[in-house]
Amino acid sequence: MLAARADQRVLGYLGRALSLELSAVQMYTTQARLVGAWGLAEAAEHLRNEAQEEMGHADRIIERMLAIGVAPSASQLRPVRLGRDLAELLEVNREFELELVQLYTDATRHSARVGDHDHRMFFERLLGEEQTHYDELTEWLARLQNSVPADVPETAVSPRTRREPLTTQRRFRSVR
Repeated sequence: MLAARADQRVLGYLGRALSLELSAVQMYTTQARLVGAWGLAEAAEHLRNEAQEEMGHADRIIERMLAIGVAPSASQLRPVRLGRDLAELLEVNREFELELVQLYTDATRHSARVGDHDHRMFFERLLGEEQTHYDELTEWLARLQNSVPADVPETAVSPRTRREPLTTQRRFRSVR
């Protein structure tokens, strides 16, 4: 399929998806450094893994755009939002993942409506992965807020990586 024949709204969804996925990479990488500075090594590792997963999404989107003859361009990266503690960061991340879920839901529906099976399947796979991220963040945040050991959700852990529980919450301090 060439870009000239590709549905313009599908191209728009791909462009927005690339911008959001690269914004997620920036956000998770920054947050990993921040929580690492707070002494939350397990949370930092989890956020680094999330950044890598989001980079994988961006890579797949770039590959898709090139395959249909479109030059990838992330038109706008979002500013990184931080929080004063791990719970606030997780809430920021949940909101961001929800935005990705909505984008991929809309893109999937549109692709189905115009009969573009390949893009419907492409967006559907990304939707499933982002929904899983959202669910894991919701679970992690609930455990953290309920003072239950807030370990990284097992479903988010690579089988090769072992993590200890995340039970510490440190406040963000300004550096003078």
